[in-house]
Amino acid sequence: MENSHESSDRTERTDTTASLHTPGWNKEQEEAFTRYTGPYLAGRVTSRHKTAFDVLLPQGETGRVGASGALRRLGKIPAVGDFVVVLDQPDSGTRMIVDILPRHGTLSRGAPGEGGGSQVIAANLDTVFIVTAAGGDFNIRRLERYLAVVHASGARPVIVINKADLTEDTDALVEETVAIAGDTPVVAISAREGGGIEELSPFLPAGTTVALVGSSGVGKSTLINTLLTTSVQETRDVRDYDERGRHTTTVRQLFSLPGGAMVIDNPGVREIQLGNAAAGLEETFADIAEFAADCRYRDCRHDGEPGCAVQEAADAGLLSEARLLSYRRLMKEAGFQAEKNDIGLKRLEKKKYKWIGKAAKDLNREKGR
Repeated sequence: MENSHESSDRTERTDTTASLHTPGWNKEQEEAFTRYTGPYLAGRVTSRHKTAFDVLLPQGETGRVGASGALRRLGKIPAVGDFVVVLDQPDSGTRMIVDILPRHGTLSRGAPGEGGGSQVIAANLDTVFIVTAAGGDFNIRRLERYLAVVHASGARPVIVINKADLTEDTDALVEETVAIAGDTPVVAISAREGGGIEELSPFLPAGTTVALVGSSGVGKSTLINTLLTTSVQETRDVRDYDERGRHTTTVRQLFSLPGGAMVIDNPGVREIQLGNAAAGLEETFADIAEFAADCRYRDCRHDGEPGCAVQEAADAGLLSEARLLSYRRLMKEAGFQAEKNDIGLKRLEKKKYKWIGKAAKDLNREKGR
């Protein structure tokens, strides 16, 4: 990490700015931050707006700051949950994010448009609640997609089936979900009524950060309000005719829970793009990976090749055809996304070196005056 904003007078920080007393701040981030001396603060991004970010600062205050142009040109855009370095200039009354400290548990999705690349939507996560709802939103294939994305992030997934009070088939939904979840815990709750909420407590210990993902209308905001024991997120009823909700949450936001954990609410999306989730597919489809170990060819794609043990398992009824088709579809999408990511990275590198070249020319021009 290059410190291009280091103060010329290199004044020492006081103890109040050397550490950030908030869940998730760890030794790796502390050590990275010690490279900065002078008027710098450590902070954590709690919300992202169009051109600015809300950042939790060392004394517990939250300030709205921008990101430096240099950071943006390098393609480094802070995400909610990021720990960042903030240049503090009290004389001018300005604060600016100049660097992003090391991340872990990074939740990403495919960036919109044709440019490729992935978009980080939340960072420094320990756990991700994949929230679905009993009723029209429940979709096993969508859960597999979310599981791949979360497994690739490095965070621990937990599947939460909300609105369990609205159906008599909750046990059947849980059983169907457990069949594809592998080692991922599955919890059925009613966020509005409070039923089953206590079963989420083991996944919310003090000092951890949890993100919520899922479609619009599944009750993520209601769950946030229940966990906070107060209403901070607006909620809306779903439409009767299709059981879908509107996007109540419009910005990602990080909240502190009474027990010492932190939770990030995310706007609902019907289908999240895989982004860099190819790494999470093997863990999501661990049953297929186990059968694949017996394939005749090491590079078997399980799509019609001779001696494919995966297809043989499906033919024998040991693996459902629907799950195999889902795996094939996600693998193809992951391959396509990887190609887009490669193109996007090349474009970013070209743009970055063009900017560095321009900056060098400008510097030489200044020296020649």
